[in-house]
Amino acid sequence: MEFPVIHTNFWDGVIAVPLIVIITQLFKLFPIPRQYFPTIASILGFAISIFYSHRHNLWAGLFMGGFYSAAAVGTYSSLKTSWIAFKNRKKKSRNQNNK
Repeated sequence: MEFPVIHTNFWDGVIAVPLIVIITQLFKLFPIPRQYFPTIASILGFAISIFYSHRHNLWAGLFMGGFYSAAAVGTYSSLKTSWIAFKNRKKKSRNQNNK
């Protein structure tokens, strides 16, 4: 078996990952338990990769789908952690100024 040639392009980092994050956030409008959202992001990542960006090569689609979904979950986690830290720092600063 020969390894597939995988071409990354503009679509990979700039469109697919944010699209997965946005669609996953739209799923939060439904009563779905929070622990299923990484799985939803994975399914979306594999689907986009297999059926759109690498539709002629299943192995490349599976390989890149894992990267799309992991990047989306990591991006969301990083943004959420940064936002919580920012809010806590702002609240701490406000409490120290009021004393």
